[in-house]
Parts: sequence; structure tokens; C-alpha cells
Amino acid sequence: MKFERKPMVDWYDPKQLAATGVKTVVSTVFGNFADRREMQAALDPGKAYYDFSDRGDFWLDFISDLGDGFNPTFTLAHLLAQEKLVVDGNVTKRGNILVMGGDQVYPTPEMDEYRNRLQGPYHAAFPKKSDDKDPPSLFVIPGNHDWYDGLTNFLKIFCQGRSLGNWRTEQTRSYFAIKLPHRYWLLGIDIQLNSDIDVPQLKYFQNVAAHPDMQPGDKVILATAEPAWVYESFDEKNSSNKRLKFFVDRIIRGAKDDPDDPTGFYNGKNKDIQITTIITGDLHHYSRYLETLPDGNERQLITAGGGGAFMHTTHSLKPEIKKSEGFDARFKASFPSKSDSLNQNTKNLLFFWYGPWMVLILGLVHALTFYFLKVSPAGTNRSLSPPGFVFADLWDVIGMSITTPMVLIFHLLFAVGIWQFADVKSGNHKKLNSLVGLLHGLGHVLIFNLLVVKLPDWNKSLFGIEELSGYLFFAEMLILGGLLSGILFGIYLWFCSRILGNHITEASSSFKGEDFKNFIRFNISDNGVTIYPVGIRKVVKNWKNAGTDEDPRFEGDEPKVELIEKPIFIPNT
Repeated sequence: MKFERKPMVDWYDPKQLAATGVKTVVSTVFGNFADRREMQAALDPGKAYYDFSDRGDFWLDFISDLGDGFNPTFTLAHLLAQEKLVVDGNVTKRGNILVMGGDQVYPTPEMDEYRNRLQGPYHAAFPKKSDDKDPPSLFVIPGNHDWYDGLTNFLKIFCQGRSLGNWRTEQTRSYFAIKLPHRYWLLGIDIQLNSDIDVPQLKYFQNVAAHPDMQPGDKVILATAEPAWVYESFDEKNSSNKRLKFFVDRIIRGAKDDPDDPTGFYNGKNKDIQITTIITGDLHHYSRYLETLPDGNERQLITAGGGGAFMHTTHSLKPEIKKSEGFDARFKASFPSKSDSLNQNTKNLLFFWYGPWMVLILGLVHALTFYFLKVSPAGTNRSLSPPGFVFADLWDVIGMSITTPMVLIFHLLFAVGIWQFADVKSGNHKKLNSLVGLLHGLGHVLIFNLLVVKLPDWNKSLFGIEELSGYLFFAEMLILGGLLSGILFGIYLWFCSRILGNHITEASSSFKGEDFKNFIRFNISDNGVTIYPVGIRKVVKNWKNAGTDEDPRFEGDEPKVELIEKPIFIPNT
């Protein structure tokens, strides 16, 4: 398959931000008024479940948040394609099933993006073998980025019996139930854009839970598209974990709080079903919490979104989560570690280097503001300077800015716009977040006024120019203003992520981190389930095409893998 190797998405490219924003708005409206999942259910009865229970020793791979830059995406695909993978002395096998857990492509789900960022790398890593009598199966749940076109291309790629390399798709809907060996089940749910589970999907899983083949005492691995427990710990108003709890307790386990409940969304027969593991992506790192259930059992809550997108930091994760009623989860491990995460976060101090397009936009705002100041009739008002005030010139310039309508408007738009960017929902000091955001906005305005004060002196000493030269000053505002504002923006992201614990995504996407990737490998046997969290500290960056453009075959250094933590064993008891 011919495709174009893509770099990591630049999330601070204004053109990219605008395109993604439009897609978000359109997809939200589409999802509210024309949910494609309901059409799926109406047009295709689908299977009650997919049966792999006749296998003996069974392997299952999980990867999420992939389809971004070529280097991390292909590195992970290359590892998943290996028949065997030795990790810290543990011999693991390629999954009989590969599960992709959401956000299969970035930034938006155009067919070209799927081809270049996902299909091409995976085809090259594991070419289709027509004579393979037992190829691995592929099951996929959509994330928010897959939903940005209303699932149009997702359904074409993953729900029409196509192949992704030698992985073969089987599902016909955006959600699925799989019967695994040794009384285990895998359920993959589609939460759309707002943690919403549609009625046909609820009925589908209700029927699965009521099916005679799902017996009391069976165990479930639940795959979903967001770490609801983490999001609730960041924002107490976030209700995604409560919705997940409803699905687990009411739909799968059959709890019924109200005997007169008219919804019918319960199944009293299977109350003893155990959801032993919930696995997800959306945050692009590995983290594991251990939830203690009211009955004394434990549940693994695993985030494994390290399939190829930028790395999310982990140092803001809470050591314990006790938000929902009866919910108690303790932090166990993360990748990158919190110390590595803090080190990665310092890259925000180089934001001016990683985000040149944003620096250009910030500089352009400064330059345009100066233009309106330059052509205004306002002059310096010395009377605004208090006696003995050391920044008298600055005070005068601020006074001139206030009395020049267009300059004042630009300052207000700039400061308020930056202020609105502040993350006021998450973090450790929510009220302080807003204040820091306001100071950040005012800081950019201050940079402009300081440059107006100092640039004439610098121009006089450097170039012998005594007046405010329009073209020179415009260029200096564009370059110096953009650079200084870029530095301030990076300091803001660094401070908020490290001290306030907010702006997790904004402070992670800024430096487009390719490294610290992961995927999860499950082994299901007579004794129980063993979970191997596989980590890659540095992805391979020297891939060379030893094939042709139409049939690429990439060679490079072999990726170095490690276990993020010791294998996690869940016994069959």
C-alpha cells in the first residue's frame, strides 16, 4: 500500500486548530441529531457475540491512540506484528486478537489521514498473507477523533470485513462483545463524544449479559474510550465515571436499584459477573489504578493510550481517587514515571522552538497592534507618570494604549482570549487557575508595551534611528514580540502543568513527544489472566524503506522494549 509518511501533528498550528475545531462542532451537532450507531443497529442485526472460546492458551493485544506520526506508529505496529516478543525475560506471543481502543487517527478522520497515518504503516509492518489460515482478528472502538466525521470512514475501514495488514476485521458495529476462553469476555463500548451510550447499544449489551452463554461467575475485560475515573479526579463535575458505573452495575452485572424502574436496562440473572479489568486510552500514557470494590474484590483500571500520539505527562495523576459514591482506587504505576514526566514537561520552556506557527501568530498580533498605535493621533502623555516612578515611559505608553481605541480593543481581545484559554476545570487550585490565566493574558499585553518603550532606544543605539520607523518596528514586533510571547506561553504551560496540575493536554501536545509509548498484552489461560504492560522509552527514528513506494518494507534499529511494571496476574477463582 502506497502512503505518505507523516510527522507528528502540530497541535499549535492555527490552521490545524481551526480545522479540528470546525470538525468538533460539526460532529457534535451530527451526533446529537443523527447518531450513526442507531442506523447501524437498524440496518444490521449483527452477531450476538464473537466466539473465540474454543482456543486454549489465548493472547490478546490492546493499543490505543495511534495513527499520528510515522515513527511511533510504525514502531508499535512493528512490535505488535512479531510472532514472539521477549520482554524482560518474559516470552509473549502476538495477540490472537488485536483491540484498538479509540482515536485510530489524528487529527481528523479523513480517508487520506487514515491511509497515511494508520493503514499504510500497519500494512507495511504486517503485510496481508493470503495463505494464512488463522490470521489475527482486529476489533476497534472509536474515540472522539474517529467521531469527527460521524463515524463515516471508521465504518468503512473497520466494519466492512476489510484487513489492516494481516489483521482481519470482523465487527459490523462500532461496539462488540467477544467470548474468550476460560470464562472470560471482552466487551468494547462506544461512548461517542460525550460519554454517551445509545439505547440500541445498551440493549445489545443487555442481551449479551442475558445470553445463556454468559454465566454467573464469568469475568469481563471492558474496553472503553476514556479513563473516566481519572477525568472525575481532575474535575469533580465530570460525570463520565458515574455513567460507566451505571453501565457496569446495571447493564452487565444486573443490579436493579428500583424494582419499578420502567427502563428495563437491567438483568437480574447475572449479578455475579465480575468486571476484573477496565482498559482505555485517550490519555497518551500508561497508568494503573487498583479499585477496591464494596464486596472486597479488586478491579484493574488501566489507561494505555501510548499507541503513537504525543505523550501525556503523568505527574498530575492523583495517588488516590475517591470521588464517586463507593469508589476507591489507588495509584499503582505509570509510564513515563512521575520523575520522567516532570523532565518531559520542562520542554515547554522551549515552546518558542516547538510551536513556531503559534509564535508567528502571537508576533503578528503584536505587530498589528503597533500598526494601529503608529497611525493613531495620540501622543505621549507625561502627566500620567507619577513623580519618581521608575517606569515613567512605560506608564506613558500604557496611557497612550488606553486612549487609542483600536489598540485598546486589540489589548482586550488578546488578554481576554488568553485568559479564556485557562484550564479552570482541572488541577489542584481551580480558583487560582483563573487568576494565573488572567495574569498570563496581561503578561502578553505588557510585553507589547515594554517593547514600545525599549525598541526606540535599541534602534537608536544600533541603527542610529531616533523615531519609530514603521517597517522596522513592525518587523521587530513580529519577531521579538512573537518570540517573547512564545517564551511566556511556554513558561505558563510549564508552571500550570508542574505546579497547578492543569493544562495536561495543552502542556503535553506542545512538544509533540514521540517517545514513551506502550501497549498491553493479555495472556488468558486455565490459571487466570496475566497482563504484560509493554513500554518503549524511545521509538525508532531511522526507519528506511527497503521496498518500493507501492510495497514498502521498512528497516531500522530494533526497538528496545521493557515491562513498565511486573506482570499483573488475575487468578481464575
